Amino acid sequence: MLKPRTACREVVRAVQAIFESTGQGSVDEGTAAYVQARQRLPVERLEKALACTARTADGPVGQPGQLQGRPVKVADCSTTQLSDTAQNQKRYPQPSSQKPGCGFPLIKFLVLFSLSSGAILRVAMAHWKNHDLRLLHGLWDALEKGDILLGDRAYGEYLTLATLPGQGVDVVARLHGARRVDYRKASPRLARHDGLFQWRKGCQQSEILSVQQWRQVPVQITVRLLRFDAVIRRRKKRITLVTTLLDPVAYPAPQLIGLYARRWHLELALRHLKTTMGMELLRCQSPAMAEKELLAYLVAYNLIRCLMAQAVAQAGVAMERLSFKGTVDAVRPFGPAFHGARSKAQRQHIWKELVRTITRDLVPLRPNRQEPRAVKRRPKAYQLLNKPRHLFKEVPHRCRYYNKNTLKNHGLV
Repeated sequence: MLKPRTACREVVRAVQAIFESTGQGSVDEGTAAYVQARQRLPVERLEKALACTARTADGPVGQPGQLQGRPVKVADCSTTQLSDTAQNQKRYPQPSSQKPGCGFPLIKFLVLFSLSSGAILRVAMAHWKNHDLRLLHGLWDALEKGDILLGDRAYGEYLTLATLPGQGVDVVARLHGARRVDYRKASPRLARHDGLFQWRKGCQQSEILSVQQWRQVPVQITVRLLRFDAVIRRRKKRITLVTTLLDPVAYPAPQLIGLYARRWHLELALRHLKTTMGMELLRCQSPAMAEKELLAYLVAYNLIRCLMAQAVAQAGVAMERLSFKGTVDAVRPFGPAFHGARSKAQRQHIWKELVRTITRDLVPLRPNRQEPRAVKRRPKAYQLLNKPRHLFKEVPHRCRYYNKNTLKNHGLV
């Protein structure tokens, strides 16, 4: 999982190398046994490993990711592509904007991060048509009494703000785009851009809840809205937060603004998963195996977070100063050396040296650094596969592809 685009054959070769180096005999060079073992691996074991590694990562970090001693959990959604097979298309269909036979199945997943260590606590998966709220509803049991849920504007709506406080969970999120705020109507008004508002339940029942659950949702709730200006991509934007933390003394506005600013670091965690670890495309041919592959990626991500947490505890630096990519690059070469160690003392020495290497590779402080979502390298001038392969006709070319009018001008058609 830590090496993008690793084939099953390469994994078997790595096991062969370990057995040969430790004098444990030979291993069958075929991949059939490895593939069958992956199919027998229970999903529950991977889910348990995900939860255990998250708890292990949170241990050494301590209090930095908490607000007034309360754990903060961050919810965020993303998507990843699957191999284009009939089974995957049936379970996780491709977007409707793509022509049949020309796209890839798409799986949507919601992860619940721990703000302290950045580790992933739970994950929910569904096809791309499901809204973020439906996925979050499946993870409500992962939120414990005393937690604070931090999220984007998908969770700054009535249902989440009215339901979660009933189980002792408060919410801090960006205000939903459909709502408008007039601070002259605040009752009371706590500051210039900080006040309490009364929200009433809508008439239309939510599709996420059953009729009985909808009746149990409070008819009216009190929320706190605070507004601030932030520089995003060199442009000044006005952001409005909505929260159920109503006490301005226990939870002052600057503290909530700083908490929401930390959410961006976990937005980058999804980039680490998809770009650094190569989870943009899952290669398994069936939905069940693709779900296991996604869980295995998350467990590998958590193990890297465990290592970073130990480095944080040893060096006394902030988690944001450690490089995730640098940690992965350090683990890869240190792994064979660790397996080849002859004694327990030698393995402990290699482990300590690995942790020291991670702590010395700090990310420089770069406040308000611009990170545009843009690609510098130009793509190849290939045609787009906008038809199924058996209907697609490739344009003859020398150095580039020509469109139909260009071919007529050159007398090629």
